[in-house]
Amino acid sequence: MQSKTLKAPSRDDSEGAVRLAYRVLQFSVDAEAWVIALTLAVLFRFDFVAGRINWFDLGVLAVLAVILQAAIGWFLALYRGRHQQGAFHEAQTLLGTVVLVALGLLVVNVFLLGPTGLPRSAAIIALPFAFVMMGGSRYLQRLLNERKTKPRDSAQRTLVYGAGQTGAYLVRRMLTEPGSTYVPVGLIDDDPYKRHLRLSNIPVLGRGIDMVEIAEKTNATAIVLCIARADADFIREVSDKADQAGIRMMVLPLLSQVLEGGMNLGDLRDVAIEDLIGRHPVDTAVESIAGYIEGKRVLVTGAGGSIGAELCRQLSRYSPQELFMLDRDESGLHGVQMSISGHGLLDSDDVVLADIRDDKALADIFARRRPQVVFHAAALKHLPMLEQYPEEAWKTNVLGTLNVLQASRHVDVETFINISTDKAANPISILGHSKRVAEKLTSWAAKATGKTYLSVRFGNVIGSRGSMLPTFIAQIEAGGPVTVTDPEVTRYFMTIPEACQLVIQAGAIGRPGEVLILDMGHPVKILDIAKRMITKSGRAVEIVFTGLREGEKLHEELIGVTENDERPFHPQITHTIVPALDPTDLDQERWAESSIKTGDSPKPYSVSSLGEK
Repeated sequence: MQSKTLKAPSRDDSEGAVRLAYRVLQFSVDAEAWVIALTLAVLFRFDFVAGRINWFDLGVLAVLAVILQAAIGWFLALYRGRHQQGAFHEAQTLLGTVVLVALGLLVVNVFLLGPTGLPRSAAIIALPFAFVMMGGSRYLQRLLNERKTKPRDSAQRTLVYGAGQTGAYLVRRMLTEPGSTYVPVGLIDDDPYKRHLRLSNIPVLGRGIDMVEIAEKTNATAIVLCIARADADFIREVSDKADQAGIRMMVLPLLSQVLEGGMNLGDLRDVAIEDLIGRHPVDTAVESIAGYIEGKRVLVTGAGGSIGAELCRQLSRYSPQELFMLDRDESGLHGVQMSISGHGLLDSDDVVLADIRDDKALADIFARRRPQVVFHAAALKHLPMLEQYPEEAWKTNVLGTLNVLQASRHVDVETFINISTDKAANPISILGHSKRVAEKLTSWAAKATGKTYLSVRFGNVIGSRGSMLPTFIAQIEAGGPVTVTDPEVTRYFMTIPEACQLVIQAGAIGRPGEVLILDMGHPVKILDIAKRMITKSGRAVEIVFTGLREGEKLHEELIGVTENDERPFHPQITHTIVPALDPTDLDQERWAESSIKTGDSPKPYSVSSLGEK
């Protein structure tokens, strides 16, 4: 005979038993509420003279009430765990259940028990008594549970900036999450109509300008900015106030991250420099995106770079039939495949090793993979390097773009998005001119094909490889100095995920030949960023001014002097037109001649001298 091993009850089994016991107990309380309510209602109708009551009929009615409560409550999932305990929706379901039970009792009392039975109004009078007792029991149970899960004594005294729905949710989580390390002591909101509002009994104490006084009054040590669509300018204002009050400032995750994975108190994080200079909230119309990505073969060039990799990650969420990631950097392809597929085997069709300078290789790849949507993110982007080696800009940013365009034309690509830069607006640098020519070539391809070929232009992307923030961080960690070109230099900034969201959105609303220019908010002084980063590091680091580099502007522009700022579809996207440039008008010799520099006096650049006949 084989022996059997007894299996110990699992944690899930124990929790299920507890939930079942609670539901049984709750129904027992509700059943008792009907018995008491009907008895009170009948006594009330007979002026509390017990001798006048037909107790048998009352018993029949009470038993029927219990049976109806069980049946209707089960049908409406009142006792099947549909609702959060003590929540508003549970109260709605409870009220509906009680009303239906009362109607059933009324029908039975009138048509079955007859005129010698109980008063016809007994069920109607009992209804509010039963509902109050049932609702009260649930409210008391919720209070007891919240007392058990209140924040620990060592929890940080925290202010919540924003008394909207997100703020209300956060306050509840702070008060009810077991082991919460935050205890809300007050709310701040700039809406004057909320000055008397309380959320979970936590009051609104004032506006943002009153933060210092509120922090002193409540002995708060932290503040959470709970406004999901706060832009960088507003975050800077709140951060400065928090520094003035001497309290720690935290922010919520981005809305997209909250929707993907929900939000826990552990997701709150200290405000970062990225929030202070480039947190641009984006409204993305998922329906329009899905229309041109879902079920399509999508190819991304420069997929191993910062922008290309994030584009691939976001595009993979919209169910393309196939997503091809093309780059000449095998390490970059390894990283992006790891982030999407969870492995970096590099042995599948989704990774494509190729150089956009190689027109024959591109033509072969496009012929075999036949993409329907192309995002062209491959480019050389470092301005000082391209000033030294302009021919490399010509080979990659101009001819490489032309190669991708020609390969796309030959396989009838439906949508082509060329990623450009703000330096293409009124260009004065090799980088700017090369990207401007790429925009014009894209416009030409749109005319030649009649398809949606367009360019998207934006400024500096925070955290991209070789960008300003990583450079400043490295300089600060090394003890300085932090190098800034000019004390007045300003730049536009956007985070990588938000830039990519708007790039994808642009592909849904862009028209053939257009350049779509993403609104980057207000330009930020580089010197202010350097000072903030040094202050947050807590180190004494010197700032050294090196002077503007060749081809560099003091203030970047997003829109050229001859371009219109029209926003027909999206409030953060400008639509404009650049003239088309036929590839037969490209002239490499003029490009090479214009790049010759003698001593410290480089030959001035012009649009015609940089590759256009």
